[in-house]
Amino acid sequence: MSFISYLINGISLGSVYAIIALGYTMVYGIAKMLNFAHGDVIMIGAYVVMTAVTGMGLPPAAAILIAVIFCTVLGIVIESVAYRPLLNAASSLAVLITAIGVSYLLQNIALLVFGANTISFPNVLSIPALSLAGGELTITGEAFITIVSCIVIMIALTLFIHKSKAGQAMLAVSEDKGAAQLMGINVNGTIALTFAIGSALAAIAGVLLCSAYPTLTPYTGAMPGIKAFVAAVFGGIGSIPGAFIGGLLLGIIEVFGKAYISSQMADAIVFGVLILILIVKPTGILGKNIQEKV
Repeated sequence: MSFISYLINGISLGSVYAIIALGYTMVYGIAKMLNFAHGDVIMIGAYVVMTAVTGMGLPPAAAILIAVIFCTVLGIVIESVAYRPLLNAASSLAVLITAIGVSYLLQNIALLVFGANTISFPNVLSIPALSLAGGELTITGEAFITIVSCIVIMIALTLFIHKSKAGQAMLAVSEDKGAAQLMGINVNGTIALTFAIGSALAAIAGVLLCSAYPTLTPYTGAMPGIKAFVAAVFGGIGSIPGAFIGGLLLGIIEVFGKAYISSQMADAIVFGVLILILIVKPTGILGKNIQEKV
């Protein structure tokens, strides 16, 4: 493969990481919590699409819509049952343990329902490849859709945050929950909406990920979820543009690491980048230092 082909593959993979990272960064930016079960919501969304297409015979568009709705509701349930009681918890350890517990719960539910065997994910993005430069460069339909979807989601989410009333409420809650509540903003409802949006994006990311790498197990979302968290930290957790930049850069680094260094060392390279960024710029590329008033 040529350098340009690797670059396109890296941008495609990075676009998936960016979409997942948006869920992490929105939840952290508003609720100041890290939803480590986010990767498993990706897996659940992929299973919903697979079941709807292969088991129920629904068209791919309907299956994806059902997955988005299902994961949106799942995100609201997770927030209200698992995270809301910990919203004012003094211990971040309690939040971390709860997140890990929710993650294991979703994985074990998938194991009970679908089993541990690897399942072939159906082709739901049947788009022909694009040939460029006189046929010397080919972009797969999955890569094209993934990159376009990421750009559209980024633009739509940015407009939603800055132009809509709900988005303005999210910004207010992220700045100061107490002041936002005094202004009449429903803080719990705003946080639930954030979880809902993040989980809906996770469903889309699950479809894009499994379309590019068409296998599915109860652990499919675990490593992409961790890497997307790395991308969120890389770009500056809490920053939506940071999640986009961090995801793209991480995808490019991973693909080039596999191509030019070692496929076995690719994950180590990704986590090495995180360590380096935390040493050089702990807040990430677009992150900001926040002064806590005591």
